[in-house]
Amino acid sequence: MKKITFALILLVLWSSNLYAQADFYKGKTVRIVVGYSPGGTNDLWARAVARFWSKHIPGNPEFVVQNMSGAGSMIAANYVYGVGKPDGLTLGLVAPALFFDQLVGRKEVQFDWGKFAWIGSPEEIDEMLSMRSDSPYKTVDDIRKAAVPPRCGATGTGTPGHYFPKLLEEVLGLKFNIITGYPGAADTDLAMEKGEVHCRAGTTSAFFGREPGRTWAKTGFVRILVVGAAKRDPRAPDAPTIWELMEKEKTPEPGRRIATVILSPGFFGRPIMGGPGIPADRVKLLRESFMKTMNDPELLAEAEKRGWEAKPVSGEKLEALAKEVVAQPPEVISRMNAVLGK
Repeated sequence: MKKITFALILLVLWSSNLYAQADFYKGKTVRIVVGYSPGGTNDLWARAVARFWSKHIPGNPEFVVQNMSGAGSMIAANYVYGVGKPDGLTLGLVAPALFFDQLVGRKEVQFDWGKFAWIGSPEEIDEMLSMRSDSPYKTVDDIRKAAVPPRCGATGTGTPGHYFPKLLEEVLGLKFNIITGYPGAADTDLAMEKGEVHCRAGTTSAFFGREPGRTWAKTGFVRILVVGAAKRDPRAPDAPTIWELMEKEKTPEPGRRIATVILSPGFFGRPIMGGPGIPADRVKLLRESFMKTMNDPELLAEAEKRGWEAKPVSGEKLEALAKEVVAQPPEVISRMNAVLGK
């Protein structure tokens, strides 16, 4: 009898919480602040998730996506952390490596990466470097031997466009002229097509999952020179991994260790989070509804149509990872300062 009573109490509490959340979200609007300009894969993922997320939240709030580009999504991260109300109605999607800027002490950082309310990510990512095929840099060795380094476009620090070339410089002895400040992926792509830059780093999922990457790959406009994954990508079988190249060049162990840290943003993928202070029950609801959304047949059908690989990461996993990556020893932080530049 006591067990039945206890079960009934739990059911009543659960139902009360569900109705409370329904009352809160009913008639409300949830904003996803995307730290990039429209058209890139981060923006497209945010808009795809937003279209289906509402039906998995009690009260069925409206979802809107707001682009807040600038400084490699730093502006958006600062906004979500310190300006948006901690009520579960303002979320953000930002660069997965912004914690680098926190570790190396950049003054622009106005957040604590470990204290965001992590909701989830639609996928994990692998980095890659692509180069215009008509450039004189046909291989990694060509870059190493070049008298004038290739120009690489990037939105800002904390993005693959910046940290992946910087890592290649450190562990493989390459040299790039990294040009930052492009508002988003589409702008960097245009710079490639106009010849403003020779190369850009990004992710394999973005390259093969949207235009112009698909056309570039088909026409041979660019060649992929190296990927950051543990194994070669079957879509670019001739492109070696950074680990293969480090083995070939006999990169010392400290370089391999820093590579492990700098490539860790791949586990965050395209993270969605809220600011600190959102009530725990609301964070739990957002996390659970996000994972339900990522298993929604309509969303999965759209992802397949676009050539995306939906491999969601839970908010709980992101939270644990966020706390882990910012707890680096002084020697690692010093090394990151040397590699990324403070």
